[in-house]
Amino acid sequence: MSIDRIVMAFAGVMILASLALAQFFGPAWLLLAAFVGANLLQAAFTGFCPLALILKKFGCKPGAAF
Repeated sequence: MSIDRIVMAFAGVMILASLALAQFFGPAWLLLAAFVGANLLQAAFTGFCPLALILKKFGCKPGAAF
């Protein structure tokens, strides 16, 4: 699995987890979804993604975006 796919899968899991946590524990958990969305947006424009850097250090193969 490439870094690109791992980053997208991780973002999707975090957003879904945020929605579930907001449903069961309160709307403040929606801030997590907002943070993940903002990070995806800035990564689209700048190409900088902290998770991609971490995955690269762990030896994951790079994809087209990161």
